[in-house]
Amino acid sequence: MVVHTILDYKHPLYNISALYKSHDFPFSETMNEEIQNLVNQLNAASDAYYNGREELMTDYEWDATFDKLKKLEEETGIVLADSPTQNVSADDVAGQKEEHEFPALSLAKTKKVADLAKWAEGRPIWLSWKLDGLTLVATYDNGKLTKVVTRGNGHIGTNITRLAPAIDGILPTIKYKGHLVIRGEAVISYPDFEQFNMESEEEYANPRNLASGSLTLKDINEVKERHLRWIPFTLVYVEEEIISWGERMAWLEHQGFKPVDRECIEQPNEINIRSVINLWTERVTGEQTSQSSGSSHKIVRFPYPVDGLVITYDDTAYAATGSVTGHHATRAGYAFKWQDESAETELDHVEWSCAASTISPVAVFRPVELEGTTVKRASLCNISECERLGIGDKGTKIAVIKANKIIPKVINVIEQIGIFHIPETCPVCHSATEVVESEVSGTRTLHCTNSHCPAKQLKKFGRFVSKEGVNIDGLSEQTVQKFINLGWVCEYADFFHLKEHAPELRTMEGFGNKSVSNLLTAIEKARNVEARRLLFALNIPLVGQDVCNRLLSAYPLEELIKTATESISDDVFSTIAGIGPEKSTSFVRWMKDEDNHAMLHNLLLELNISQQSSTPTGSSCQGLTFVVTGDVHHYKNRNELKAYIESQGGKVTGSVSKSTNFLINNDVESTSGKNQKAKELSIPIISEDEFIARFTLSNTENKDKKEENNEPSLF
Repeated sequence: MVVHTILDYKHPLYNISALYKSHDFPFSETMNEEIQNLVNQLNAASDAYYNGREELMTDYEWDATFDKLKKLEEETGIVLADSPTQNVSADDVAGQKEEHEFPALSLAKTKKVADLAKWAEGRPIWLSWKLDGLTLVATYDNGKLTKVVTRGNGHIGTNITRLAPAIDGILPTIKYKGHLVIRGEAVISYPDFEQFNMESEEEYANPRNLASGSLTLKDINEVKERHLRWIPFTLVYVEEEIISWGERMAWLEHQGFKPVDRECIEQPNEINIRSVINLWTERVTGEQTSQSSGSSHKIVRFPYPVDGLVITYDDTAYAATGSVTGHHATRAGYAFKWQDESAETELDHVEWSCAASTISPVAVFRPVELEGTTVKRASLCNISECERLGIGDKGTKIAVIKANKIIPKVINVIEQIGIFHIPETCPVCHSATEVVESEVSGTRTLHCTNSHCPAKQLKKFGRFVSKEGVNIDGLSEQTVQKFINLGWVCEYADFFHLKEHAPELRTMEGFGNKSVSNLLTAIEKARNVEARRLLFALNIPLVGQDVCNRLLSAYPLEELIKTATESISDDVFSTIAGIGPEKSTSFVRWMKDEDNHAMLHNLLLELNISQQSSTPTGSSCQGLTFVVTGDVHHYKNRNELKAYIESQGGKVTGSVSKSTNFLINNDVESTSGKNQKAKELSIPIISEDEFIARFTLSNTENKDKKEENNEPSLF
């Protein structure tokens, strides 16, 4: 007989010896110590994990430790009051605390498909992502967002309503006017996570850690820069009677939300569930192929982090009949976590990779097969993580996995050989390095002391090659970073000499003959560039696209550069409309800087520059101000539409204000912030079709002819 007794280990009546003897258990003094130690380890790791601090334990380690604790609890019958098997892991976001209207508890978890089939009981179920982010509960009343609260401990969370405008997916207003409670996950995509780590002062271990850390920020603009997205996964409460879980998700979509991806399994036996799980697993890895019409195609990888899958009953009335523990509601859902495949290997060396602000360690090891792919590299994140793991030198035996089926990760050092070396010089510019400890998280990271290090110019290089810049198609910032680290790119002109490195490129991971050929073709194409794009690509402070257009409307490029470099006064361009003394000064000083001047000279030797006249060719939009939002269908992109408006004497701005004449949005009925603002200010919202009908040249010419002939006009 196993007796589950929950006691506070500090309670005066707590006597593990007596408890064991009373139930005829073989007593082990060390057993209690082991259980308490496991509880302490797990709680400390959860605290760090949920609050954006330095990672103390990988997910793999946490799961293994949790399973060990659970097994010991089942064998001994001893369950401590603060055990994570009994309590919801909690975030501790600072701010006003608020009790949840409906408890936000965790789900029971398994790694066995058979457990899912047994739980389903033959009833129709829905399978969806187990998103790896931070749970937020949003409440609406009378069609407006009234509060957003973190999960906290499941019963009390932190009110972060002020940050809602910075989180994509949390709508400020909806059509429904009743009381509504939605639970969703705030997540950061892998591309945005990688981008942030490249540019940040400290390197986060995973997107989940970055998401939780973002909600502790005071500056809402900083939160916006993190690109958080909130994905609803549960309609907790609505005043309408909607029993079907699937219909509840569809109802959320009708309100304008974008809830979690999902799939219905009508007959949830083990075979059917396993089949669906296999397909969804392919969506995580993006590495398998499926057959369609006799041909295979690549699975598109889901961009957001997930750490498993969730099944829920379609019948929400039945789901509500389950019992509730301190940890979870038994029928609210069941989580499935993949069996992580680990492999042992030997470290060859630690490679130090330079990004915009940090120099990050990467483990390079003897190749191993994991999840159907060959793995030979894994990020070690930062110095703190290396020290936590006990990373040594060449020959150190390590264990690696693909975390969440995607990211290679060192989870354990089996045997340390030698010592861990922190480089004293930057691998790119060879300047001195320094170790910086974060005041917030305590994380130790390595930095280059040279402010002019090419690696620190990554963001600038990224803008240079972007679509808005010289447009080198297919060249990502991640690839640019590799070229910087290899010493191939130190200034803008170097991009047009990458052909010299073609043999080496073809041997690099992620490159082949075709991809190298495509890249070199894109580089040659980029040699032909418009003056306005080139000027924008130079990353001159305060000189955005609008300033570029205004400067080039007053001067040809060659004359513009000559005037700036030879001018005695910094405000020589200040009289140009929309420029002013500050922007003029920034432009002139940049052009006069010797290093910039030399860099620009080298670049111009590589380019063929064209300059279109910026003088309006028509007047159909004369004196009008437009804001363009959403997708366009008739024009190639929003920039092309903007160019047309400006060619017709109009102006395009980024935000809706009293000076706006029209908001162009193909989703006229959208509840977006810009649409809401336009309605508040009584500004007309028109579709692209309406714009073309009213403002394209052919229509306005017809209008003018009718007016000349005294014909009635529709405008």
